[in-house]
Amino acid sequence: MSTRASLRRWVALLLIGLAQLGYAASKPPEVTEDGLQLKKVKGIDIVYVRPGATLAPYKRIMLDPVQVAFSKDWDPEKTGSRMKLSAEEREKIRTGLAKLTETTFKEELEKKGGYPVVTESGPDVLRVSSALIDVYVNAPDTMEPGRSRTYTMSAGRATLIAELRDSETGAILARIADARETRNDTFMRMSSSVENSAEARAMVSNWARILRARLDAVKVEPATTP
Repeated sequence: MSTRASLRRWVALLLIGLAQLGYAASKPPEVTEDGLQLKKVKGIDIVYVRPGATLAPYKRIMLDPVQVAFSKDWDPEKTGSRMKLSAEEREKIRTGLAKLTETTFKEELEKKGGYPVVTESGPDVLRVSSALIDVYVNAPDTMEPGRSRTYTMSAGRATLIAELRDSETGAILARIADARETRNDTFMRMSSSVENSAEARAMVSNWARILRARLDAVKVEPATTP
């Protein structure tokens, strides 16, 4: 099964776990069908890891193209109007968010963390496959001239689904799911493409910093699991 197909297969399971998290008496399964175990990791809603797996051998990162899927409830109007976004405009937002996510991860891992981002597998290369799902952008800005100002209390939300694999063997080391809402303010702010991009970048940076922190930790503690 391809990495992308595997990722899609796990989206459903992890979303069920997220829905249960903090709201239902039941919990996500302790062990997955392929033997990954549920583990608490600070800052992430759901994490499954391979028993005995470690990130210690990995010094470089391979980033697969980020998949983006909007929320089924997202039916946006152009900022300052009652006109719906066209399919072309929705695709522009989707591809822009995917590119922003890839760029932000690369900057955090490579420039700040010192982990080169590469395109070929190797014994020290960690492969990261990720998707942003349930994406909901409040008041998307198409940057048209003469648009009205729109004020919102939140820029939107998204859920990160990701798999960490050994790039050579394809062995899965960890799967994660984490839902976040950007800037849940108690006061109104003007929404714009610049503001929305900044909020999305901040959200993605948090995820990238958590991964970098785990990689940094095993430099000192080789036995640490992902």
